[in-house]
Amino acid sequence: MRKLIGGFLAAAVLVLASCASTPPAAVGVWDIQLDTPLGAMPATLTITEDGTGSMDAAMGQQNISGIVFDGDAVAFSTSIDAQGQSIMLNFAGTVEGDSLTGEFGSDFGAFGVTGSRK
Repeated sequence: MRKLIGGFLAAAVLVLASCASTPPAAVGVWDIQLDTPLGAMPATLTITEDGTGSMDAAMGQQNISGIVFDGDAVAFSTSIDAQGQSIMLNFAGTVEGDSLTGEFGSDFGAFGVTGSRK
């Protein structure tokens, strides 16, 4: 009986360890394009496993916060400076392999985002 329980515990530990070692699908560095009302804007999006990251675009580098992973879905917020005005952007998207699609919601409406993993 002890061998059976010990075997079960060892198997459970292996399963938990393998689950813990797989990073969320959105973790990585992404080349993205934001389809803004002012036209297409390229950017680099960095998402780390610890829930932090950054977005580097023509308006400079901004930290992203509140990253939430849910399977292939990812959501976060960032604030950008647009000619002296701070604009809050809320992203919601999904990852399929090395492709990212989604949209940023803002006070000025939503705009699409597409990207590929670097």
